[in-house]
Amino acid sequence: MPNPNDMRGRFITLEGLDGAGKSTHLNWLAECLRERGLNVVVTREPGGTPLGEKLRALLLNESMHLETEALLMFAARREHIAQVIAPALERGDWVLSDRFTDASFAYQGGGRGLAWEKLVVLERWVQADGETMLQPDMTLLFDVPLAVSQARLANGRELDRFEREATDFHQRVRQAYLDRATASAGRIKRIDSDRSLDAIRIELAELLEPLFL
Repeated sequence: MPNPNDMRGRFITLEGLDGAGKSTHLNWLAECLRERGLNVVVTREPGGTPLGEKLRALLLNESMHLETEALLMFAARREHIAQVIAPALERGDWVLSDRFTDASFAYQGGGRGLAWEKLVVLERWVQADGETMLQPDMTLLFDVPLAVSQARLANGRELDRFEREATDFHQRVRQAYLDRATASAGRIKRIDSDRSLDAIRIELAELLEPLFL
């Protein structure tokens, strides 16, 4: 196995419906990577920076026009890339992010109905890195039936405005995630998250192994 200190940074994102289980596995994945001697940055979207967290509070709680919502998501993402993700990868750190651009295609595209062409323009603009475009090395899509997701959310905590959306909104979000996964099968790995933690973590460990080569 190569020396972890000689490896370039990797960018791994976790996606899925609220209640799909991604947050449950985020810290576990971080600890697994640290046990290999890697420096790990754990972050989230929207958010990840002081400005991004302020935008997160607006996005999760304030009503706004669909295009305003999308633009603010990508504004927070641009700051996130510039201040956190890109510097960490340049240092050789591994970055684990709770959501990234796939969430915009799922929520603003699938859920809200914003044209994917507009999202593609924003994606290319915000994630441009010279002649290339920053994309995760791997995206873990935690997928569960909608009924399972909603049952997990019904735990008494206050829901944000996305979580309070009607069932058909969340169904469109899930389908958009699955469509995106089909279109990016090499990068996006669908995880059946309606299983035991042990079964899921065994699969996660197997999926991550090629990134160490």
